[in-house]
Amino acid sequence: MRRVVALLMENQPGALSRVVGLFSQRGYNIESLIVAPTNDPSLSRLTMTTDGDTRVIEQITKQLNKLIDVVKVIDLSDEDYLGRELLLIKLELTKEAEERIKDLGGDVLFKSETLLNAEFVGNSEDLDKIVDTLSELNLLEVVRTGLSGISSTSRTLTI
Repeated sequence: MRRVVALLMENQPGALSRVVGLFSQRGYNIESLIVAPTNDPSLSRLTMTTDGDTRVIEQITKQLNKLIDVVKVIDLSDEDYLGRELLLIKLELTKEAEERIKDLGGDVLFKSETLLNAEFVGNSEDLDKIVDTLSELNLLEVVRTGLSGISSTSRTLTI
């Protein structure tokens, strides 16, 4: 089962490698990983997706909490949360490509005589469908950010 784990960690060299190392030491795969600074310059927020049952995620959470750089951990999958991902694509410029992008709810960000760059924002499943739909139009490049999420409850990831 896909799980979304978010944590606050100190914005220090090596902090990310210790978190990722914990996963690799235990043989867990990280499907996506986003790290960005918070409004507090001493902290970064890390959001990752992984696969595992409740017991595995509880174990991961306990181990993450033991790391000196980690301030707070929450499993967003345990509650209602909003998750979004950014998809950027590059493809050959054709009238059909432009129309399909607009029909699918995307925005054209750049257009030259031969190329087109577009963006889509949505949940991972919707973006998977968009990539499948557009694959017949000769996609030249596909870039995805991975899932970013926030709780829809009163629970917050702050200190």
